[in-house]
Amino acid sequence: MSRAPAPHGRTGRPPLTSRAQILEVARRLIDQDGWEKLTVRRLAGELGVGATTLYHHIRNKDELLLLLLHHHSEQVERPVLPPDPRDRIVVAATAMHDALAAWPWAAEILLADGFVGQLDESALWMVEAILAGADAYGCTPEQTVDVFRNVWYYTVGEVLVRAHSARRTDAGHLTFRETFDASQVPHLAAVGGQWAALAARDIYPRGLRALVDGLLAQVHVTSATPREAG
Repeated sequence: MSRAPAPHGRTGRPPLTSRAQILEVARRLIDQDGWEKLTVRRLAGELGVGATTLYHHIRNKDELLLLLLHHHSEQVERPVLPPDPRDRIVVAATAMHDALAAWPWAAEILLADGFVGQLDESALWMVEAILAGADAYGCTPEQTVDVFRNVWYYTVGEVLVRAHSARRTDAGHLTFRETFDASQVPHLAAVGGQWAALAARDIYPRGLRALVDGLLAQVHVTSATPREAG
């Protein structure tokens, strides 16, 4: 009597799984359903292996998310950083914005002030460039951190609002109201019909420059000019 074929994936040598495969499938699942719904068990099922096999490559979901973030950061092309401190901050922040806009889920993963301590060099260069620009301008350590945090909040907020708005609009869950009671909110009523078109404009670069200029204008510089850029 011939033996029935063994169920797929249950016996014999387990399929080989590389870290690259794990990251590729994990990213696909995140793009499909969001990082909150990603679990090690679901990822293992998609890969056709047991969850125990995955734990040979990753300790937990948090480590997986960081690996995904670092892998994404490694693909970001580093711009030439200008010597002018203010321009260096703007260029580094723009690179950070573009990297997050290319994969907004990365911004979701980083929604905590302590995230900097979890990054590796593939992403830390952007943080370092902003801090270096603020330091070269004459900021104190406290002001340097404040410059970064304000730039970060503005950047991640812009990325996430646009990403969520696009998803909700595509799903039919978000529409723009165009009419308002002019007797109650006259200024809003005056621009209500233009709101959708105005909101769709990319004003991040202009807003970033204005924000950086405003932050640096508050810096107490002991000399007449910024310190020599390092």
